[in-house]
Amino acid sequence: MTATPAHSGLPTFAQLGLPTPFVRALAARGVTTPFPVQAAAIPDALDGRDVSGKAPTGSGKTLAFGLPVLARVPQAGKNRPQALILAPTRELAEQIRAELAPLAEAAGRRVAAIYGGVSYGPQRAALRRGADVLVATPGRLEDLLEQRDVDLGEVGIAVIDEADRMADMGFMPAVRRILDRTAKRRQTLLFSATLDGDVAVLSRDYQRNPVRHDAAPVEPDTVDAEHRFWLVEHQERARHAAEVVAAAGRTIVFTRTRRGADRLATRFAKFDVDAVALHGGRTQGQRTRALRDFTTGKAQALIATDVAARGIHVDAVAAVVHFDPPADHKAYLHRSGRTARAGAAGTIVSLVTGDQRRGARRMQRDLGLDVPIGAPDLGGIDHMAPPPPPVAAPRRPATKRAHRPARPKPGAHQSLYVANLPWSTTAAELASLFAAHGEVHASTIITDRSSGRSRGFGFVDMAPADADHAVGALHGSRLDGRDLTVRPARPRS
Repeated sequence: MTATPAHSGLPTFAQLGLPTPFVRALAARGVTTPFPVQAAAIPDALDGRDVSGKAPTGSGKTLAFGLPVLARVPQAGKNRPQALILAPTRELAEQIRAELAPLAEAAGRRVAAIYGGVSYGPQRAALRRGADVLVATPGRLEDLLEQRDVDLGEVGIAVIDEADRMADMGFMPAVRRILDRTAKRRQTLLFSATLDGDVAVLSRDYQRNPVRHDAAPVEPDTVDAEHRFWLVEHQERARHAAEVVAAAGRTIVFTRTRRGADRLATRFAKFDVDAVALHGGRTQGQRTRALRDFTTGKAQALIATDVAARGIHVDAVAAVVHFDPPADHKAYLHRSGRTARAGAAGTIVSLVTGDQRRGARRMQRDLGLDVPIGAPDLGGIDHMAPPPPPVAAPRRPATKRAHRPARPKPGAHQSLYVANLPWSTTAAELASLFAAHGEVHASTIITDRSSGRSRGFGFVDMAPADADHAVGALHGSRLDGRDLTVRPARPRS
C-alpha cells in the first residue's frame, strides 16, 4: 500500500524550492510527490512570475497556487490582506481555505474565507485579526469593500481560480473591479480549464508576460470513465437514475433546475435511495449539511444543479448521471469531472429522451465521443465502482445489516476510529500502519453483513499514550490517495 500517488519523473516538493516547513507539513499528511500542474507552476510562482495555468478541476491546482502564495505572502495588518484568492462559489472558497489553513499554520500565516449565505460577523472578525491570505467570492467581497471592512490596497499576490467558471457565471466585471483595487505591482496567478475568450482578455489586461502551463487537456480521454448514453422514456428517468445509484454507490446526479433537484431527491426515496439536494436556492447551512451527508455516506446520491459541477471535491464518486442534458459539451465535461478523479475509475450515464437524441449526437461530435445511444444496461457498473462509501461510526448499536466484530472492553486501551480507508485495506494492514506509532492491541475493519465488503472504516486499540501519538501522526495523512480521519472513538452508551 502506498502513501501517495506516484508520478514518474516528477521532482519532490523540496526540489521545487518550497521552504522546509511546507515540505514537512505536506509529508506529515503523506503528500510527497507533486502532481504535474504543481511541478510545473510552483517554481515559476515562487520566483514571483505571473502564471496562467490550464488545469481541469481535480488536477491539484489548489496547491499549485496555494503553496507559492503561502511561501511568499507577508503578514497582514487589520483588515488589510496581503494575498487574495478569488473563487466562483462558496463551496470552492471554503474548500480552498480548508486545504491551505493547516499549511499556513506551519508557516505562521492565517487564511480566512469570506462568501455569501452566512453571517457577516465572523468574517469581519477574521479580517480584523489579520488575514494574510483572503479567499473570497466576488459578491461578498464587494459587499465588504463597500462597507469598508476590508482594504485590498496591499494585496501583492492575486489568484483567480476557475476563471472560466467566473466568466460563465457573469462575475468578470466584478473580478476586474476587485483587481483594480489591489496593488498595481502585484503577482497575478490565473487558473482555468480553458484559457480562451474572456479568460484570455483577463490575462491580457491583468498579467505581465505570464508563463503558461497546461496541466492536461480537458478532453474526454483524460477521464478514466466509461461514457454511457441511454435512450429512456421521460417518465422513467427517475427509476433509471436510482438504479445507477443502487448499482454504483456514491453518485452525483445533475438536473437543470433547482426545483427539479428537490423533486428528484424526494422521488429517490420511493426507490430506497437516500439522496440530498444541492443548489443555489439552499442556504449555506443546508448546502454544508448536504455535502457532509454525501461525503460521509449518509446519502448515496447528491442531486445537484450546475452550481456543483465545479469547485466541489468529493473523493470516490463512483458515477455521474446527467438526468437533464448539459447545456453544451463543456458543461458535460465539467459535470463528468466529478468522477474518475486522481486515477480512479468511474461511470458517466446520460439519460436521453427521444426528442433529445439529436442534441446528444451533436454534443458527442463536439466531444469526439463515439458512443451508441441505446437501451439502459447496468452491466459492469457494479463491478467498476468502489464498494459503498464510508459512514461515520454509529452511536447506536449496529443495525442488522452491519456486522461489527467484538472489540476489547474499555480499560487500559484507547480505541481509535479510522475512516476513509481504501476499500482493500485489511485489519492486518491497518494494524501495521499504526504499529509504527506504538503497540497495537487489536484492529478491526467494519464490514457489511450482507456483502462482506469493507464499509471504509474501522477501529484500532492502543495504549492511551500511543493512541495520542498515532492521532497526531496519522490524522489527515494519505493512504493510497485517500485522506485518513483518525480520532478517539466515542464510547458506546
